[in-house]
Amino acid sequence: MKKDDIIPWDWHRILFGQAPPEYLIEVFLRTSLIYIALLIIIRAMGKRMGGQLSISEMAIMVTLGAIVSPAMQIPQLGLLMGVMILVCALIFRRGVSLAEFSSRKFEKLSQGTTEMLVKDGIIQIDQLEKAKVSRQQLFAALRDENVFNLGDVGRVYMEAFGCFSIYMNAEPAAGLCIFPPSDTSIECYSQQIVEEHSACINCGHVAQGEQASQACETCGSDSWIPAAVSVKYDLIDK
Repeated sequence: MKKDDIIPWDWHRILFGQAPPEYLIEVFLRTSLIYIALLIIIRAMGKRMGGQLSISEMAIMVTLGAIVSPAMQIPQLGLLMGVMILVCALIFRRGVSLAEFSSRKFEKLSQGTTEMLVKDGIIQIDQLEKAKVSRQQLFAALRDENVFNLGDVGRVYMEAFGCFSIYMNAEPAAGLCIFPPSDTSIECYSQQIVEEHSACINCGHVAQGEQASQACETCGSDSWIPAAVSVKYDLIDK
C-alpha cells in the first residue's frame, strides 16, 4: 500500500481493508475449514500436544500458528497450501517423535534433561543455575504444593518440559523456611524453631550451633537464619 492510499478516518479501509465487504464471508469459511484441519492435525500428533508441551512440541505449536494465519486472511493464498503445510508439520512431528524413541542421544539433544534442584532439603545451586530457575520460582512451586520448609523435601526435579516433580520426606526435618520474605507475619506458621540449629539462606543447608559469619560448607555463603521444623497439628472436632 502506498502512502497516498492511506486516508485518515477512511472507515471502509479500516474495517475491510482493500477487500470488498463480501470477502468477510470467505474469511469465515477459510477460518472454519483451517480450524477443522488444525484440530485433525493436532489430534493426529498425539495426546501430548494437549498437555504440558516439550520444547519440540512448543516449536510445532508456534509453527502451526504461523501456518494457519495467512491461509485464513490473505486472499491470494489458497487453502490447499495451508493444509499441505499442516500435513508437513505433522510429518515433521511424527519424525521427531520416532527419532526420539529410537535414539536416547537425540532425545536428550531435542528435549533436554531432568535437573535435580533439591536433594534432601538442600538446594543444588549448580543445577538451579543450569536450569535457569530462580529460588523464588522454586519456592513458589513448593508453596503451591503446601510445602513451607525445605526440610520436608526429599527431591525436587525439573522435568525436561518444565514441570516440577516434588517428593517429600517421610518425616519432617529441620530446614530453611520458604515463606515470602516480604510477609513477616507468617514466618512461624506451622513451623517451630529448632534450638542451636541454623539454616543457610542460600542453599538451605542446616548446621548446628551459631554460625554467625562462618561459611556454609555446601555453598560457601555466610548468611544464616534459625532453622525450623514443620509442625503438624491434629484437628479434633469437639
